[in-house]
Amino acid sequence: MSQNELRATSVGVDFGSRVLLDDVNLLVIAGQMLVITGASGSGKTTLAHTLAGIITPDRGEVTLDGKPLTQLGTLSARLALVTQDFGLLSVLTATEAVSLPLQVRSLARDEIRDRTAQSLNAVGLQSCATRTVAELSGGQRQRVAIARALAMLADVIIMDEPTAELDPANRALVLSLLTAELDRGASLVVVSHESDVIARADFVYELATSH
Repeated sequence: MSQNELRATSVGVDFGSRVLLDDVNLLVIAGQMLVITGASGSGKTTLAHTLAGIITPDRGEVTLDGKPLTQLGTLSARLALVTQDFGLLSVLTATEAVSLPLQVRSLARDEIRDRTAQSLNAVGLQSCATRTVAELSGGQRQRVAIARALAMLADVIIMDEPTAELDPANRALVLSLLTAELDRGASLVVVSHESDVIARADFVYELATSH
């Protein structure tokens, strides 16, 4: 039985002669939320991208249920990533932006429509469904990116500062949605320095700034 077990073992990432990450060991399983924190420049985003399979570590490995991410591929349906810059194409509508990963997976049209609508409703953006990303505020774009991740029903969801652009009400809404994902059995990895996000964590992994 799958445990949605995301594990980093002795992970190191370099950029030229600079060591960005060194000897990172962490584990998160189904129903747990791991929060990654640390000072600016400590490698939080690099670690998030490495855990999502976007960056291949120079040392060690990242596995999902014991299988190296390198064998799953960067478009694995089991993983969803919300990046700090949201990763949204400005010319797409909110509906198109959320549905795009589902279309790539060749799901049935009705399922794509239903998942997309439900996810936009969940983040309070049903009224913005036909507006383009370029027409949305920073907070609305962030919620579209979160809706896209929710629509994927992924086993592991990795989010880089998912509440940074949100007001208190929408931050509370997103935190409730993350709790629902944990109840569904997903594993969550969240990069954040927000105290209310950290308070929801099962585990906190703090990165030190290298000198």
